Amino acid sequence: MVLKTMYLCNSSLIISKILVNIKSPSAIFSSITKSHNHCSYYYFFSSSSSSKNKNWSLIHQIVKAFHNQQNPKPLNPILLSKLQLYHVPDVIISLQPKPFSAIRFFEWAESFFISPLSAPSFCALLHVLLQNQLFSRAAYVFDKFIMQFGNDYDTLDAFHDGFCDLDSTNHSVVYGFLIESYCRKGMFDKSVDIFMHVCVKGIFVSPNVVYLLLGSLIDSHCVDVIVDKYGELCSAMREQPFSVYEFVMNRFMNKGEVEMGLKFHKALIQGGFGLDIITCNKILKVIWMQNDIGVADDYFNMVVRIGPKPNVVTFSTLIDAYCKEGNLDKAFVLFDVMAGNGVTPDLIVYSILIDGLFKAGRLEDGQRLLLVALDKGIKLDVVGFSSAMDAYVKVGDLGRVIQIYKRMLNEGISPNVVSCSILIKGFCQNGRILEACGLFVQILKLGFEPSILTYSALIAGFCKSGNLRDGFYLYEDMIKKRCEPDTIVYSVLINGLCKQGLVGDALRFFFQAVNRGLSPNVFTLNTLLDSFCRLKCIVGAMKVYYLMGMLNIKADTVTYTILIKGAAQFGRVDEALMLFFQMLKKDFKPDVITYCTLIDGLCKLKKSSAGLCIFDFMCKNAVAPDIAIYNVLINMHSREGHLEAALGLFVHVVDRGPKPDVFTFNTMICCYCNFKRLDDAVQLFAKMTSEQLRPNAITFTILIDAFCREGRMDDAMLMFSKMLEEGPEPNLVTYSCLIHGYFKSQSMMESGLKLYNEMLENNIAPNIVSYSILIDGLCKRGLMKEASCAFRCALDKHLLPDVIAYTILIRGYCKVGRLTEAMMLYDNMLLNRLTPDRFLERTLEEYQLKKAGAKHLCA
Repeated sequence: MVLKTMYLCNSSLIISKILVNIKSPSAIFSSITKSHNHCSYYYFFSSSSSSKNKNWSLIHQIVKAFHNQQNPKPLNPILLSKLQLYHVPDVIISLQPKPFSAIRFFEWAESFFISPLSAPSFCALLHVLLQNQLFSRAAYVFDKFIMQFGNDYDTLDAFHDGFCDLDSTNHSVVYGFLIESYCRKGMFDKSVDIFMHVCVKGIFVSPNVVYLLLGSLIDSHCVDVIVDKYGELCSAMREQPFSVYEFVMNRFMNKGEVEMGLKFHKALIQGGFGLDIITCNKILKVIWMQNDIGVADDYFNMVVRIGPKPNVVTFSTLIDAYCKEGNLDKAFVLFDVMAGNGVTPDLIVYSILIDGLFKAGRLEDGQRLLLVALDKGIKLDVVGFSSAMDAYVKVGDLGRVIQIYKRMLNEGISPNVVSCSILIKGFCQNGRILEACGLFVQILKLGFEPSILTYSALIAGFCKSGNLRDGFYLYEDMIKKRCEPDTIVYSVLINGLCKQGLVGDALRFFFQAVNRGLSPNVFTLNTLLDSFCRLKCIVGAMKVYYLMGMLNIKADTVTYTILIKGAAQFGRVDEALMLFFQMLKKDFKPDVITYCTLIDGLCKLKKSSAGLCIFDFMCKNAVAPDIAIYNVLINMHSREGHLEAALGLFVHVVDRGPKPDVFTFNTMICCYCNFKRLDDAVQLFAKMTSEQLRPNAITFTILIDAFCREGRMDDAMLMFSKMLEEGPEPNLVTYSCLIHGYFKSQSMMESGLKLYNEMLENNIAPNIVSYSILIDGLCKRGLMKEASCAFRCALDKHLLPDVIAYTILIRGYCKVGRLTEAMMLYDNMLLNRLTPDRFLERTLEEYQLKKAGAKHLCA
């Protein structure tokens, strides 16, 4: 008895010290180390202790003492002697409105009692903390609970008693906290048991808790648990916009655990769970959008094989994926599988395949499929027709673009701003600016707002036709309508200025664009750089190149290709090669255009051996040469007179590829003509037409010129007649060749003059070369008055005669004995700073006009 009294007195002293030191809630959970052994006693504060055993007066006094958070009242030692472990939960519950007081009492109780606090005490405190949304403090208490009692304790019963004593406790919050806490501790079996209990009781659980539970089970590869409880999981989330299947599959796919995901799908199907094909379609799209078309194909095949039954969206999703990957063959295999599965293709499927064919350049196949869709009653929308139009615009087939546009209107589909913009682009590319402007006005009348595509297409058309004023008017209109110009618009305008030689204006406009907020990129500066190189303005090109460095814009392969082309144009072979190898040193990979540019430059500068070395270097670096490079090499051999070498390369491309184009045939036909093998040239022309390659004006002109040079005017006129019948239209060079051929024969002068008048009637304006041919023909017939008239006509049209035109007329005057006029014309030529060529010098010596001209100049 004395020992007990002493113990109580000591306890009261400890209590007084603790109450004095505890000033605020921040002192919670201070650790008090107990070095004595103790046994665990479990008390249940509702079920195991009847209300008669509870001293409510005692509990009330303790609650009252701890109720003041700032200054707790000291407790009577005699009162404390009556306090038992089973009273602790009741005190904590009574302190529910004051959670920090409850925490302070719990800590005090831990230090007061020799035996550890009971599980109900922990549960009561957790209820109070969760009721007051003190989740982080509750997590700390839960961790202490697990450390003390392990995972064998039945928490469901203990927490159920807490619900009885705290009517206002949110069941959903408490159970959600328990599930989350057990998951955090890796005790997934407990989490699942509590979740199942919640499902049975019909208690709402937050979706976030379910996400956590599922995520924990997935990360722990407890797929069998998810499958076993799948029905309950789905039932629990029935009222929520949440799919358990979708969540689990996405989690597996994001983790890269494809096989686990496929096994999960298979297990659900075998378990008799009816999966929704709409959800499966979502999963399929997610997989291929993660750039894993192979996994998407595996998942699709499993769905087709075991279910659920795929619908048209399932097929269209994977077909779209293959089209975007460029694997059209696989896309059409799926298209055929659709029919085998009784799924009818809809508008979306046809639109995807049509768009894929057109983007892949398979225009005829795309056109056929479009017609098939229309014949089957598929009502294609404006997007499908616009895709077809855009594909033909890119290859320059305006006729087919207009045809598709009219078919769209006939189908009752109204054009939108995109389809109209595409047609405007097609008109502008073909120089039909008035029609493009008319369509632009129609867009405005229909109430559409012109898009950036509309403006850029029309501005490009104006700049291409040299009408910069209207181009800049549209640019200003864009700004007024708050349609901010993009990089393409600025590049088009800059290029238009440069093509007209307005280099300074182009630079000024560039800096204005930068001030307006344009973020210059390598594309913009490459456009400016290319324009300077085309104008052979090396100073401007170098300024732009240095400007790239100042703006911290890194040069790319296109930049170096432009610089190489510019160096070759200026005849600087060493600089072109230096730029090429500098490009390699900086780890830029030259593309086929770079190689073609360099090889062409070297060949034009008569460095054919260097060009062939670069060609070999390209092949060794696994860069496949295209037909443009072969055209350059064939042309090089042709100009150097190496017919067999040129023919060898031509046979190579015909037999092995790449497929020869019109330029290839033109080069080889010209080569045959240069070697006077006209029959071989004609045979090659026939082969060209048989391979569905349409000869252009250059093809016909090469053959017509060759026939004229050989005096075979009948053959030349037959070729000319074929050209008029089948197209293309003859140009100025074609007429000039024929006229020159007729004028070479005295008996056919009338035919030449007749052809010249025909050319004028067809609105083909002669240039100085065609005037020279006419003057030469007239001089040969002694028609000097008419020849002088033609010469003056050329001057009136601001055509500057070259030394050839002067030589023809001077020689004509000399032949008819009009030496004074010849001398006056020669003096005029010298005043125009033209240097006589060898042929003119021989003429002057022959008629002794050179010395007279020198005396005249001295005078």
